[in-house]
Amino acid sequence: MIFSAFERMVAMRYLRARRQEGFISVIAGFSLLGIALGVATLIIVMSVMNGFRAELLGRVLGLNGHLNVYGATGPMSDYDPLVERLRSMPGVRLVMPSVEAQALVTTQGTASGAVVRGIAPEDLLKRPVLAESIVAGDPADFREDGVAIGMRMAQRLNLRVGDRITLLSPRGAATAFGTVPRQRSYPVAVIFEVGMFEYDNSFIFMPLEAAQTFFQLPEQVTTLEVFVDDPTRIGGYRQDMAVAMAGKARVLDWQQSNASFFTALQVERNVMFLILSLIIMVAAFNIISSMIMLVKDKGRDIAILRTMGATRGMILRVFFLAGASIGVIGTVAGLVLGVAFADNIESIRQTIQGLTGTDLFNAEIYFLSHLPAKIDWGEVTQVVLMALGLTFLATIYPAWRAARLDPVEALRYE
Repeated sequence: MIFSAFERMVAMRYLRARRQEGFISVIAGFSLLGIALGVATLIIVMSVMNGFRAELLGRVLGLNGHLNVYGATGPMSDYDPLVERLRSMPGVRLVMPSVEAQALVTTQGTASGAVVRGIAPEDLLKRPVLAESIVAGDPADFREDGVAIGMRMAQRLNLRVGDRITLLSPRGAATAFGTVPRQRSYPVAVIFEVGMFEYDNSFIFMPLEAAQTFFQLPEQVTTLEVFVDDPTRIGGYRQDMAVAMAGKARVLDWQQSNASFFTALQVERNVMFLILSLIIMVAAFNIISSMIMLVKDKGRDIAILRTMGATRGMILRVFFLAGASIGVIGTVAGLVLGVAFADNIESIRQTIQGLTGTDLFNAEIYFLSHLPAKIDWGEVTQVVLMALGLTFLATIYPAWRAARLDPVEALRYE
């Protein structure tokens, strides 16, 4: 739609309401503000949801295998041929044998549950998320009987590098007096902080041989962790590995292991998008009401313009441009505000937290130690187009009514 200079001039003049039209101007202003806040809120919320998913996915896939191969009936022995077969498959980057079990951690009279994962010492630094998150200790000390614990566990149990922790295994030794839990003391060699509460608070890594000895699994592992080149195409890898295992082992990928968690995130994301879109719809209805009132107030002006030769198309374009300008300005303002807020959301959180003295983002509840945000420009474009589309649709009816106004009837009652 092409607007002439005359149509643009009249439309902009109508937007600058005179004193007697102040109420109409207030409604238009609230419409513009509503659209701006709706667009900004949608961009911020969707960016935070994307950030949550990306951060959680990166940490889950960085610390855990993209696929896990389990024995058909329990722990696997003589697993070296199986490891070689998996490593020879196309797209497979790493295969790490591991032992995983639960244990009770005791130190200085304090006890806590933990997940213990035994891995080969050389595999510790092959996990990028873990290797980049070491905050204390030397990975070389992990090679014998030292263990790696998370920062939050260290803070909770008041532990430092070199302190010793005692692990109690539920797999005890049978004696004449019953089953006695196995326990052993290990020095803390490494402290890591990956930024995900679950791992920093309750995970312990220890050398594979030490884990096999402690959990009474000599020359056995509980799982083979497989890392692939493209985790997003995990379905194809899983099918190929299931065929290669020929029923001798079970294959479980990261999507199956975390299906409920990531499905809940996706459902929450979709619901939030739908709910927050209502803000823009309400603002669009405000545009309809303000434009209808403007048309009614400008009835005499419309009649005079028609008698001076203005066509119905010109009148329609004038009022369409007036209403659409509110939507465009509000959408652009919301876009700028939303992107700026999402880019600096962690700094804003820290500032508000410092001013109020409250914890706005508890890691124990939200899993992560900082508030993430990832702007998806494809989604931002969708939000902008949706806002513009709703405002343009809201402007069509008032503009059509203005174009259909009979100049004789309008002047008769003036």
